[in-house]
Amino acid sequence: MTSDDPRGTMPGSSLPSDPSLPDDLVVVGRVSGAYGVKGLVRVAPFNAPEESVLCTVREWWLAQGASAVRAVRAESARVHSDALLCRIRGIDDRDQAEALKGAEISVRRSDFPAGDEDEVYWTDLIGCRVLTPEGIDLGRVTSVDEYGADPVLRLDDGDGQSRLIPFVPAWIVSVDTAARTIVADWQPDY
Repeated sequence: MTSDDPRGTMPGSSLPSDPSLPDDLVVVGRVSGAYGVKGLVRVAPFNAPEESVLCTVREWWLAQGASAVRAVRAESARVHSDALLCRIRGIDDRDQAEALKGAEISVRRSDFPAGDEDEVYWTDLIGCRVLTPEGIDLGRVTSVDEYGADPVLRLDDGDGQSRLIPFVPAWIVSVDTAARTIVADWQPDY
């Protein structure tokens, strides 16, 4: 299973509702500052830097606070420690790069590389209905949280209650993102 932005479709993203934007944008990282004096930006991806789609996808959308989202072209991205160092077309000096600090970076979900058959992007899990093997509805996935050892599905049961289920093979029987369902070997009273 792979992660990219577990927060990609969560409420609270700074992406404004704009019909001119692609409808499948997913927030996958944030500009954390400038690097050097020649306009490189330091990016904190929302997953492991070496697995980030920002290493391969070159069309990005930047959003800063309430300002409009703008499309940019990433000319390069490379892993540097726990971050990415990226060159964005038109950003040529440290001041321009530093001005982007805090900007959320989105890419189109359709531009994500295809995963292996047994892999799934966390953003595709958000909104899925979770059922027991007997068909009991446990709720809908609202986020995928990382607490250290394993990712955890956070569910809303429809009554305002949250339920947490470890997203590990011991508990997850199947995932069908096309049908928007996950079967978990979990009971309502856990």
